[in-house]
Amino acid sequence: MADAVDWQTSYRTSGAEDWHLDADLTALTFTREFLGHVTVNKVVRGTERSGVGGRESMVSVGFDAPNGAPITAAVLHLVRIGAGDDAPWEVVGSKGGTLSVDTPEYGATVTSPVEIGGRITGVDENLSVQIRVQDLAEPVGQVSGIAAGGTDEPWSTTVTFTAEPGSVLTIAVSTGGHIAEVEHFAITGVQH
Repeated sequence: MADAVDWQTSYRTSGAEDWHLDADLTALTFTREFLGHVTVNKVVRGTERSGVGGRESMVSVGFDAPNGAPITAAVLHLVRIGAGDDAPWEVVGSKGGTLSVDTPEYGATVTSPVEIGGRITGVDENLSVQIRVQDLAEPVGQVSGIAAGGTDEPWSTTVTFTAEPGSVLTIAVSTGGHIAEVEHFAITGVQH
């Protein structure tokens, strides 16, 4: 909440980072800049607003397949944080798709190491999990090479991480390598 208020103050005085006012641009910026999934380069399906006052949004981000068809990599859940018409959009999780993070739940408090799991539909998938903290360029924990696949099959792993107590963590799982570096991903937000 404090970060949202700080951004509003900055925006009101200088117009800084106005992409926070657009759910689609926020979803794409989060994907490319925060998660580092640069091959996920477009909004496949734009904002679908819901919730009280339209303060929640679902945005599908993805890329074009070699044949030009759009591929959805993730459906991101965004909410407006703070008060006013200029409250910024923030990504808080993902929903649906062929890859999910179900454990830990949204908003759970976690310690290191943390058990992470979900479900996947795909063939010969190789999952990577990263745990990120805002304002840090590198993940605070990560594991890759998790073999998975099948139809709605469970996957799980344990990840050790180092973060300050009270930190908000983003857990992100991704898979790719068939036609793009990152073809599907899912996220959830937790606290440490």
